[in-house]
Amino acid sequence: MKVALYLEESGLPCELIPVDTHKGEQHTPQFLEINPNGKLPAIVDDTIRVFDSSAILLYLSEKYGYFAGRPEDRGELLSWMMFVGTGLGPFSGQSVHFRHGAPEKLPYAINRYLREAERHYQILDNHLAGRDYFVGNDVTIVDMSAWGWIDRAAKVLEEPGLASYPNIERWFNRINSRPAVAKVRQMVAGIDFKSEMDEAALRSLFPQNYTE
Repeated sequence: MKVALYLEESGLPCELIPVDTHKGEQHTPQFLEINPNGKLPAIVDDTIRVFDSSAILLYLSEKYGYFAGRPEDRGELLSWMMFVGTGLGPFSGQSVHFRHGAPEKLPYAINRYLREAERHYQILDNHLAGRDYFVGNDVTIVDMSAWGWIDRAAKVLEEPGLASYPNIERWFNRINSRPAVAKVRQMVAGIDFKSEMDEAALRSLFPQNYTE
């Protein structure tokens, strides 16, 4: 969603190719040639493949110049991009997995990842105090990257969700109200992805959990 948001905001021409992860299409030889890690998103720009959302956003912003921030804010932008990519994202994902997706409810894992997700949210909330955007005075790829994860806050956090992080909530509402966001949501709404979380879907999403 965050890469789609960048493309919509920048107006760069692109061809959208759906990959149904519940059907295992991310493990086909054709897709693995683009992303050997077998995950989404991934892009091909002319003959250049780029995978991982943070890498894609950095690549596109450097090549085309949109939403890259001011040169004097480069260190700040890179720092927050890495924070989202290596902190907010992974701990949010694990919080969702162990609370909602794991076959066994493991109290230690649930607590560990939820508390770390909350810690990352608090850091973001502190940073956004008195700020409209993460870096500088306008939207950048950091805002797009963080928006992609904060959009899942209801599943990542326990109640009351973003209400405990007023600065994030204010920032999120600002980004989420941009016209491009509505267009991105509509972009994926018409795609007929497999929705049933049956054994075939679980094997496609988490093949490392199966030995046979």
